[in-house]
Amino acid sequence: MNLNPPQRESAGNSVYTRLKQQILTLELLPGTVVSEKETSSVFQTSRTPVRESFVRLAQEGLVNVLPQRGTQVSLIDSELVEEGRFMREQIEKAVIRLACESFPERMLEQLEANLELQQVNMVDWDYQRMFELDEAFHRILFEGCRKLQTWYVIQQMNSHLNRSRMLWLITDRHWMPLLEQHKDMADAIRRRDPDQAESVMKKHLNLNISNMNQLKAIYPNYIR
Repeated sequence: MNLNPPQRESAGNSVYTRLKQQILTLELLPGTVVSEKETSSVFQTSRTPVRESFVRLAQEGLVNVLPQRGTQVSLIDSELVEEGRFMREQIEKAVIRLACESFPERMLEQLEANLELQQVNMVDWDYQRMFELDEAFHRILFEGCRKLQTWYVIQQMNSHLNRSRMLWLITDRHWMPLLEQHKDMADAIRRRDPDQAESVMKKHLNLNISNMNQLKAIYPNYIR
């Protein structure tokens, strides 16, 4: 029996996690200047964990520390968006082919449940929820293929790609192609059709990059 009390999350990790979430969900828009003083006040903490969080976020390319000017949320880097998409495409095409060879029934049921939630969200038009469900769908594929650690590695390189995806969900509410492609992937896995599954996955992961020029035109101050 473990008699030690559960460890509370450190102030630094808590601030870092909350700031990163705000950046990824575009609650803090690209180009926004944030200060240690204001952030520590909002989070009701000292400046030290805020400063440490800014350093960690800078290392991930999510903020830029500007001498004498504070810290600025980084612009979405279109080259990093493309690199993130390239990495996901190469890995996820391989993963979905594996899924067509062997995929647990209980994980197929999770895919079906996820698709039902996506369908419901088409009515609610909650872009953050849609993003979460999209991510969850792909995570289930990795988990069902016993490649969950690979999924976590991908997430470390996807910050700019994910922000661009979030921005597109906000901009274009025609989400049905996303749902239909997810349904087609699940169907290909059920039919054990790796060629069709890979084809749909490639088309799916290229949706976002094909929209980048339009996003740049609409949000010139958010993307570089």
